[in-house]
Amino acid sequence: MPTTDRILPAIACRLGSVVAFAAMGALIKLANTRGASIPELLFFRQAASIPVVLLWVAAGPGLASLRTRNIGAHATRAAVGLTSMSFMFLTLSLLPLAEATTLNFTVPIFATILGALVLGERTGIHRWSAVVAGFVGVLVVAQPGSGHIPVLGATVGLVASLLNALVSILVRRMGASEKAPTIVFYFATLSMVPLLPLFVWSVRPHDPATWAMLVATGVTGAAGQLLMTSALRMAPVSVVLPMDYSGLLWATLFGWALFDVLPGTSTWLGAPLIVGSGLYIVWREHRLARGIARSAPAVSD
Repeated sequence: MPTTDRILPAIACRLGSVVAFAAMGALIKLANTRGASIPELLFFRQAASIPVVLLWVAAGPGLASLRTRNIGAHATRAAVGLTSMSFMFLTLSLLPLAEATTLNFTVPIFATILGALVLGERTGIHRWSAVVAGFVGVLVVAQPGSGHIPVLGATVGLVASLLNALVSILVRRMGASEKAPTIVFYFATLSMVPLLPLFVWSVRPHDPATWAMLVATGVTGAAGQLLMTSALRMAPVSVVLPMDYSGLLWATLFGWALFDVLPGTSTWLGAPLIVGSGLYIVWREHRLARGIARSAPAVSD
């Protein structure tokens, strides 16, 4: 079992990653309003992160750790991950920060569904009930037909979460043979294959402040990814993942400070349902992983 001296730094790293990702989201939305296109944002998100990842690997396990025999799995992860990131960036351009962040909290919900369908994981009434409650929260936030949130933005946000959940399953499978730095490195470098020509085709002149935002998008994204990975090395997912929900507070703060936008009442009503369902799913998986459910075999998960 992880000790307290590892759990506390893990929580600190995860909270740091939340701040970094929230700052990245704000920079993406701000740069987009200043004329930066989605291909440009994607290119800088990945390109600027490569030097950061290389420094991290060189200072830790060493560059030799980047050797792999599973380049096909990395290519699949890169394709799905890049598609997921594209939808996420598009969501940030279509929705306010708080609403986009809230929809991203549905990742554990989609992960439960995909775990049952793709991995054949046993999922009982408790977790399916949490899935239903989470989607009720989505309906409360989105209010279909009311015009409160654009249908396109809500749809794109949910697709991004679905793809993000698929990425988590792919990474879980790869984790049996690949280390975290290797997965991060190949995701960034393989993404350059489609992103470089897209960037050349879509690049346009910007003022120095916008260029700085584009570079900062990659740096903050890499920092968030490294902090997130470090947290998972020190403590279980069930301990650190609940920290992600603090992102709504940062998204609200950045949305108010930079765009003078605050979440609507429906967001504050629906977000607890989505967050609560995600927390319950994580807690349930943690409980089952510790073998408590085995002491009561008649109880479905």
